[in-house]
Amino acid sequence: MAQHLYNKKLKSLARQLRNNSTPGEIKLWSEVLRARGFYGYQFNRQFTIGNYIVDFVCRKLKLVVELDGRSHQFKTEQDTLRDQYLRDVGYRVARIAESEVMYDLNNVIRTLESYLPEEDW
Repeated sequence: MAQHLYNKKLKSLARQLRNNSTPGEIKLWSEVLRARGFYGYQFNRQFTIGNYIVDFVCRKLKLVVELDGRSHQFKTEQDTLRDQYLRDVGYRVARIAESEVMYDLNNVIRTLESYLPEEDW
């Protein structure tokens, strides 16, 4: 990833968000993405890209994973602008309902697998 997209000004806010993760973020991180647990790919959580902090990012896959809780019902326009920016700088965005992480983690894993290159299957 181009270094200029990392926004140091948001670093302390990103750290705060990591320390106050939602139950879905904790579950997805600890059970799937942490320590290269997803097909050996490294993910970062609460990572800054431009003026945004994304929930999870795999820079090698150019994949952003956003968990949508209840608050996102009221942020559709904001989320659309954010997703467009992320796509414009080369990322694919997977939006996943937090409830799905909590109650159907296997389906979330299948969804994330669809973003893998064929050789990883």
